[in-house]
Amino acid sequence: MHDLSSKTILVTGASKGIGAAIVRKLGATGAHVVAHYGSDRAGAEDAARNIPEGRKHFVQADMNDPDAIENLWDDAAGWRGGIDVFVNNAAIMLWDGGVDEPLDQWDAVWEQTLQVNVLAPARLLRRAVRDFSANGGGAIVTISSWAAQRGVSNPATIAYGASKAAIHNATQAIARSYARDNILAYVIAPGVVRTRISEEFARTQGGEDKVSAGLAMGAWVEPEEIGDLVAFLSAGTARNLSGSTIDINGASYIR
Repeated sequence: MHDLSSKTILVTGASKGIGAAIVRKLGATGAHVVAHYGSDRAGAEDAARNIPEGRKHFVQADMNDPDAIENLWDDAAGWRGGIDVFVNNAAIMLWDGGVDEPLDQWDAVWEQTLQVNVLAPARLLRRAVRDFSANGGGAIVTISSWAAQRGVSNPATIAYGASKAAIHNATQAIARSYARDNILAYVIAPGVVRTRISEEFARTQGGEDKVSAGLAMGAWVEPEEIGDLVAFLSAGTARNLSGSTIDINGASYIR
């Protein structure tokens, strides 16, 4: 296991699913973890329950509020004087954005999805690059989705897939543009992960058994595997993986 005791790591969307698993894994490595949450502080606290008090810090921010996003970075960076790794995880998937929905609903789904999944994290990416450039470097790990490359299976979630593709591209652009500034940027693209969102998705596709039947291993990805991968990338030893998209889907989608 990597020793990340010298790292301060910001994880957005830490209350549940992949974000909570990442917090647990980073805590086990000795990292100082900033756990962001929207409204579910209890979930973030539960994810960080095994992290000693001096190594965890909680920050609330509504990803729909641009001012809150700026305050989120200020609070996180102010805790220990800077951020070493930004784990760009928080996102939403809305289920009622299909082409057959009324136009006002279509527009509302796109607006909220782009705000939470693109505009808010883009602001945090901007802050990360500015701080990392001034402080000698840092790392960004964006949690994307295989939907960013292959498209979504449920067309009602088209805005989600498009949003993941946008922030995926932004992360890669940072990797290319700021490599000489010692800024590393990675994209993790999970397939079907054992989270609440995936369970909701499965219900729209005929049930979990039907989804599992279409997977090469016949099994979903456990969130802890993504946590392990984030810990590995946070160590800073995989420098030449910067810019890469790391697929984690059990051989169900191979590019």
